[in-house]
This record gives sequence, structure tokens and C-alpha cells, in this order.
Amino acid sequence: MRIALVEDNVSLAKGIAYQLRDAGHSVDILHNGDDADVFLKQESGDLVILDINLPGKSGLDLLADLREREDPRPVILLTARSETEDRVNGLDAGADDYLVKPFEMEELAARIRALGRRKGVAPRQLIDIGPLKLDAGALQLLDGSDALEFPRRELALLAALAQANGRTVSKAGLLDQLYGAGSETDEKVIEVYVSRLRKRLSPYGVNIQVHRGIGYSLGKAAP
Repeated sequence: MRIALVEDNVSLAKGIAYQLRDAGHSVDILHNGDDADVFLKQESGDLVILDINLPGKSGLDLLADLREREDPRPVILLTARSETEDRVNGLDAGADDYLVKPFEMEELAARIRALGRRKGVAPRQLIDIGPLKLDAGALQLLDGSDALEFPRRELALLAALAQANGRTVSKAGLLDQLYGAGSETDEKVIEVYVSRLRKRLSPYGVNIQVHRGIGYSLGKAAP
């Protein structure tokens, strides 16, 4: 899932993002309501984790704006407030769930899984990659009916390149898609993933083309 995390406590945001990324999610971190407002209007995603008390625009105002423009993304509210009235106000504003700080990461992870199930099963979207087919939603690469055992991060990178339809994608763009905006992960990680993925794809006649100083695109392997 691509998750927008809006939390003004920098250390808490980093801790949550680390755990979620370790579970395979992409996380975009925002630390104030005004930046989050711009981001949520411009960027798509699967879920928003939203603190109520933010500098700038409040979490409840952000939530109200999301629902007013009919943005369907599930929202989990985070707050230090524990009063029933605050929970009711958040849920009435359109939140899907609510967690009071402090909380255990296992509980947040379980609620994210529950909201993911609530979205239902999306129809398969198969992308042809040479003789292979990529199920971008499930992150599965198929050789006929057999699923190839590729690491999920590498499959996520392959999906980002495949969905670019031949266009070149920059390292920064790939990093954002794999880890989310605000990640401190070095762009060199992308070079490592590309190198490993090229070796795995080579037997199938598929190549990742390197455009030095620009980025990468998906193409055929040299004969």
C-alpha cells in the first residue's frame, strides 16, 4: 500500500514509517497540515494515517476536505486525546478508524490490514513483460501459470517501470514509489535493485535499460 503519514512528531513519524516500510508499504511523510493539504490534493494513495493536532491546518480540517472532494482513501486518525467526544468528532468527520497515543505498532498494522481487506479484491491487471506477465496489484510475476520467486521490492520496482509504458523513470521517482516521499533511503539502493533485477530477468529476454544521469526504462535484452 502507498500510505500518507501526517504526523508532526518527527521521531514518531520516522518510527512508524520504518515499521511500515519494513512490512513492504510505501510511506509518504508530512509534518504539518498545510504541506499535507497540498500533497493529498495532488497525490493518490491507498491510506492516510492522520494526526489530529498539527501545525497549520488541523487533522480534522484535512479529513473534512478529503471527504468534501469525495476522496475515498481510508483514514486512521492518531491523537493524544482519549475523550469520547474527540473520537466521535473524528469518526463523524469521515475517519475509518481511530488510535489513541501511545499505541502498539502491531495494533496499527492490524488496523491497516483490516482496512485493506475492506477495500475488496481488485480485478487482476496483467502487464506483458516479454514472455512474462506481471500482476501489478498482487506484485506477482508469472511465467505461464507459475509465480516466480522475486523479492517484493524488486517486483515493486519492476511494476513502476512497467507502468511507465516505456518512459524513463528517474532514480528519485523510483525511490518515491518504493519507499514514499520523505524517506531517507539513499538512491544507491535503486542501483542495487536494478542490478539484481536485470540478472533475474535476463534469462527471459527482458532488460532494464540504464540511461546515465537520467534513470531507467524497461526494454528487451540484447540478442
